[in-house]
Amino acid sequence: MRREPVPLTRQLGVYDHRGHTVVEFRGEIDIAAATEIGPFLDRVTDRPGARVVIDLRPVEFFDCSGLRLLYRARVRVLERGGQLHLVCTHPLTLRVFRVTGLTRLLPPQPDLDAALARSEAASGSL
Repeated sequence: MRREPVPLTRQLGVYDHRGHTVVEFRGEIDIAAATEIGPFLDRVTDRPGARVVIDLRPVEFFDCSGLRLLYRARVRVLERGGQLHLVCTHPLTLRVFRVTGLTRLLPPQPDLDAALARSEAASGSL
């Protein structure tokens, strides 16, 4: 059962679901939002063995600042032996991921259940 995210900032909410920390980005993810989101995402990805899902479904705009956040989160989680999964359905954001190659590093899933199923099938890393 999905719980409502606890809002941390206007662009960010978080909740626990099936042993994962779900970080929900919202609205416009630009340089201003990335400045607010970055420190929280660093804390979440600093834990050894962290299991994190980043949910971008509520995002309306996503620029290169958001790409940097995702890439940094991925590196930090993998360095600490954790897992990071991505949920995204917005066609323009998915296109940016394909063009930049992020889909190869962090394959987007259509919903939380698909991301968690991928997590259960993983051996502990991406």
